[in-house]
Amino acid sequence: MTPPTPPTPGSPAHAVAFGLDTFGDTSVDRDGAPVPHAQVIRDVVEQAVLADRVGVNAFGVGEHHRPDFAVSAPDVVLAGIATRTERITLGSAVTVLSSDDPIRVFQRFSTIDAMSNGRAEVVLGRGSFTESFPLFGFDLQQYEQLFSEKLDLFAALLPEGPVTWSGDLRPPLVEQHVYPKTENGLAAWIAVGGSPESVVRAARYRMPLMLAIIGGPAGRFAPFADLYRQANAQLAGTGAPRLPIAVHSPGFIAETDAKAAALAMPHWLVNRNQIGRERGWGDAVEADFHSEVRSGAMYVGSPETVAQKIAATVRTLGLDRFDLKYASGPTPHEHLMNSIDLYGRKVIPRVRELLAAAGYEAGVPQQVSRT
Repeated sequence: MTPPTPPTPGSPAHAVAFGLDTFGDTSVDRDGAPVPHAQVIRDVVEQAVLADRVGVNAFGVGEHHRPDFAVSAPDVVLAGIATRTERITLGSAVTVLSSDDPIRVFQRFSTIDAMSNGRAEVVLGRGSFTESFPLFGFDLQQYEQLFSEKLDLFAALLPEGPVTWSGDLRPPLVEQHVYPKTENGLAAWIAVGGSPESVVRAARYRMPLMLAIIGGPAGRFAPFADLYRQANAQLAGTGAPRLPIAVHSPGFIAETDAKAAALAMPHWLVNRNQIGRERGWGDAVEADFHSEVRSGAMYVGSPETVAQKIAATVRTLGLDRFDLKYASGPTPHEHLMNSIDLYGRKVIPRVRELLAAAGYEAGVPQQVSRT
């Protein structure tokens, strides 16, 4: 069988972007000993430098405030990465806006944008953890109100003109400028875990949508992608630019399917069961891991296996971008570096080939055969 012709720059398949996300999961060394938080953060910087070198389009760093994740200030880490990279987009995965100050978030990311020559983006969300609320003195009973009001303020900052705004949780602003200004605007996404109300809210603010798919088959999120497109068409009107949709999902790549599973599964189980015990879930077992790899949200395997699954997800949901969360649990740095290398050199080019062969056009879902 003749292999498909690689897509050329400017082709529809080439327009799809591919990113990597990390929460700075605390890791272990080759002997299984825990690695200090400080070293994990330095390792994240090296992982981003490699991602830039092998052609990954975007690199996201998430925010947590608990011992199993080293990164609590992703914007600071991203600023360090900005000085070591040349072309890769740098963003958050996600910024927990509910427990932060929208003006300071804008200022920090507009500063990263300056340091990176316009490569910054921010992904805004509520996060799946709540440690930041008591840490910074916020009331969890105001969970929804905090995010709604702060998102409204952040959206008002994006045009970068004088802001007049009022809400219930902070003093109003009157003709207030916020500095530094960016040179070409700051890209801002809204991350959604599967709520129709959140999807419509992203459309209402004219922000791109990032779907966090961390369990189950990606196809079950097709109604949310369709809802977002429909809401955009209704709210923005005829002729408005189409807004992109992205997916963030976990995965791991090695030379073979068997090696990828053997390296990823123990660390995935540590991560999954630690969180599960906190939330009252039953412990996961090896069969659960293999089920998620086979038909769920885990993109684990050889470059060909992972590429086939990513391409199917892109086509099913009509995506413009796919971000792989490349660390789940205390995976050693060396294994993560190999996974990143394979993602950039093998997986991304292969996904583009598969999309080109299917005649994929970004933003237009396709029916994918399951045979």
